[in-house]
Amino acid sequence: MNKPYLIAEMGVNFYDTAKELGIPPLEAAKLYIDQAAEAGVDCAKFQSYKAGTIVSKHSPAYWDTTKEPTKTQYELFQKFDHFGEMEYKELCSYTHSKGMDFTSTPFDYASADYLEPMVDFYKISSSDLTNIPFIKHIGAKGKKVAVSVGAAYLSEVDEAIRALKGAGCNDIILLHCVLSYPTLPENANLNTIRTLKLCFPDLKVGYSDHVAPDSTMATLAAAYLLGAQVIEKHFTLNKSLPGNDHYHAGDPEDFKKAIANFRWIDTVLGDGEKTVLDCEVTSRREARRSLVFTRDMKKGDEIKGADLMAKRPGTGIPPKYADIIIGRKLSQNVDEDTVLTWEMI
Repeated sequence: MNKPYLIAEMGVNFYDTAKELGIPPLEAAKLYIDQAAEAGVDCAKFQSYKAGTIVSKHSPAYWDTTKEPTKTQYELFQKFDHFGEMEYKELCSYTHSKGMDFTSTPFDYASADYLEPMVDFYKISSSDLTNIPFIKHIGAKGKKVAVSVGAAYLSEVDEAIRALKGAGCNDIILLHCVLSYPTLPENANLNTIRTLKLCFPDLKVGYSDHVAPDSTMATLAAAYLLGAQVIEKHFTLNKSLPGNDHYHAGDPEDFKKAIANFRWIDTVLGDGEKTVLDCEVTSRREARRSLVFTRDMKKGDEIKGADLMAKRPGTGIPPKYADIIIGRKLSQNVDEDTVLTWEMI
């Protein structure tokens, strides 16, 4: 099956699930991995940061504060920055044991370095698209890199790609993204996937989704139809949990539905070869037209144009050969409505 590579962005949502269930965050993270694997996800993705290195203490919120009321970025990040190298090493091993790839977005140099032996590819956040020194640092590590390009001009995307390539990284995936939580459907601008494919034909292109899931998961299906080879979406075990990324994340059932959509799309798209399918052989024969006699005729009669009409089925001489037939003589008697064949002339 030619479905997109599907990333479950667990981020730090598992902290809230740990609180809800009264279990340690590491156990909650493993629950997320279990559910993603069961749903058919290809990669479990986390986020690695420390509040003190990602944001200044007074940076204002840029998310929907009716969903996540924390007023500053620093306060929010402080709630979810407790994991370090040892925790991610354990999650990496656990993810691989479940048959999925593992990655975590680093937001500082220390995280980028300790994640190097763990991640199957690096993910760079839209927020770091213009952090060129950091991009070069990651690019120099020789691993595949996926880059979200939300809230960016095309020139900034190009600069980031040049930085990665200049550092020696040529295996790059661009993820169209809208840096708005949640993204309203009218702002999803999925045709940007086509734009990125046209502008950067040597790179893979995908989609990082922030549109709230609906009953059809049609947004991800549309992204796949537009050529997204990689699709990333936030993942939660409970969409009704307050705060952070739960309100625009998909749960395991949403991911299963998305995968079912991808499979259906792959089924109906086919291979693109224009040919006669096995299922069309009978209808091709019976629904096409042949030359048919309009009256009873005798052996030796000359066939005139008025003696012929194009009718179904298509088991006789096709109408395109009428000019060859007209003027010839019959080799046998025929009844009205007989389908003309070559041995009759």
